[in-house]
Amino acid sequence: MFRSISGRYDRANTVMSGGIHHLWRRRAVRWAGVKAGDRVLDSATGTGDLAIAFRRAGAEVTGTDFVPEMIELAKRKAADIHFEVADVTRLPFADDSFDVASISFGIRNVNDPRRGIGELARVVKPGGRVIILEFGQPPNRPFRALYDFYRTRILPRLGGAVTGEKAAYEYLERSASKFPCGDAFVAMMKESAPFERVEYKTLSMGIAYLYRGIVS
Repeated sequence: MFRSISGRYDRANTVMSGGIHHLWRRRAVRWAGVKAGDRVLDSATGTGDLAIAFRRAGAEVTGTDFVPEMIELAKRKAADIHFEVADVTRLPFADDSFDVASISFGIRNVNDPRRGIGELARVVKPGGRVIILEFGQPPNRPFRALYDFYRTRILPRLGGAVTGEKAAYEYLERSASKFPCGDAFVAMMKESAPFERVEYKTLSMGIAYLYRGIVS
């Protein structure tokens, strides 16, 4: 599915979010607290947008994705970042290799999210951060009803119009609506790895959630 939409993935993201996804990624970088020279792993990097945002903050970045077509597009966008094909549930890196590990809008598509979270935590040094950016369900009921209408009726049509793959965006809509968010996702993170602390913020009234786990 991701292979089929890779060529128009960036355009679809910008059209469907009105460009706000770039703001969400900048918030993720700030909350990660990266310093110049920090080593960052961005998993499920797609075409590399979050990896590029970390690089702009001065980090030394590695980006991985299990879709080769996405990695090729990421390499064209950022030659100064090391990109490679890898599965987040089997990361090819030693323990304690990075200061920060991240994944944006990808953990809900992982076959075993808990294993993916565990791998992200495994490769991060003690005291380092696991940063997860993911869609969620707005807690405010009137706003959630409005967003649900857009999410179910408009978003798949927009995605289909831009990429020619409406079915892919129908899947992405369903996966976002059913995936745990907020306290439920924090509980999942705590079950997946030995975090010292896990916290989260809502973005855009709960359309997206930003999680930070401090590795023990």
